[in-house]
Amino acid sequence: MDRIDAMRLFVAVVEEGSLAKGGHRLSHSPASVSRAISGLETIAGERLLHRSARGMKLTDAGERHLAVFRHILSDLDSLGRDQAPQKQLRGTVRVAASEMFGRLEVLPVIESFLDAHPGASIRMVLHNEITNLVDDGTDVAIRIAVLPDSGLSAVKLGTMRQMLCASPDYLRRHGTPQVPADLRHHACIGRDVAGDRDTWPFRFETAGRARVRSIAVPSRLWLNSLVTSRDVARSGRGIGRYMAYQVADDVTSGRLVRLLPGHEIDPLPVHLLFDGGIRQDGVVRAFIDHATPLLRRRLESLLRRIR
Repeated sequence: MDRIDAMRLFVAVVEEGSLAKGGHRLSHSPASVSRAISGLETIAGERLLHRSARGMKLTDAGERHLAVFRHILSDLDSLGRDQAPQKQLRGTVRVAASEMFGRLEVLPVIESFLDAHPGASIRMVLHNEITNLVDDGTDVAIRIAVLPDSGLSAVKLGTMRQMLCASPDYLRRHGTPQVPADLRHHACIGRDVAGDRDTWPFRFETAGRARVRSIAVPSRLWLNSLVTSRDVARSGRGIGRYMAYQVADDVTSGRLVRLLPGHEIDPLPVHLLFDGGIRQDGVVRAFIDHATPLLRRRLESLLRRIR
C-alpha cells in the first residue's frame, strides 16, 4: 500500500472512531488498516494512535500528523478535480442544521458547492430539534452536541464553546459577576426549552479536579429564539448564554462582553452526520467531501476569533 492510501485510511479511522469502521469506509480489512497505520508510525518514528481493548485515541504526534495528512489529501484531491474532465453532478442533497448555525456557517458552504456543481441542488432544512435522519430522508446533518450511539457515520468538524455575555451598558449599571454564584443577583435571559430553563452548567476546580455543576439562575424573561435572546442582551436587559458562533461578531466588536470564561464548560463537539450503512450517490458524497474541509476551516477561524 502506498503512503497516500495509508494517509486516507488513517484519516478515515480517526473520523469513524475505529479501525473496522475506517476500513469499511474505504473497503479495507482491519488487518490491512492496522498494517497501514503501523507503516505510517514507522515512517514518522513515533506512535500516532493509542490502541486498546477500550478503543483508540490520537497521540499528540497523531494530532499533528492528522492535520498534515488532511492538508496533503485536500491538495491532491483539488489537483485531481482541476485536471480531470468533469462529469457534471446531478441530484439533490437534503441537508439539515440548526436554524442560526445553518444560516451563518452552513449556508455559505452550500452556496460554494452549488457554484462548483451547477447540475446539483440542495434542500436545506433548518430547525432546532434533534430528529432521525433516516426517518426524515435527510442525507447530511450538522449537529452541535454530544452524540448518542445511533449507528450513523460521524465526521468531527471541530468544537463549539458556550459562553455568557452581556452588554457593556448592562454591566455598567449592574456590575460584572466574578463567580457563578453572583448570577443570583443579576437578570438572566432564560431559554424556554426543555432541560435548560432554570439552571446553567459551570466548570469548577476542586482540589485540582474539574467538575461541572449547575447553578440556578433568576430569570424574568424566557425565550425560545436565540436571535431574539441575543438582541435582548445587546439592548442591556440582562445576561444570556450562547454558543460562540451566535455572538462572535458581538464579542469582537464590543457590543457584548464575555463573562466568567474560567468557568465555561468543555466545548461541544460539532459533527457532520450521514448514514454510513448505505452507499451515498455521487452528489451526496461530493457534498460531504466539499463541506467537510470548509466547515472545519470556518470553525477553526471562529475559535481563533474568540479564545
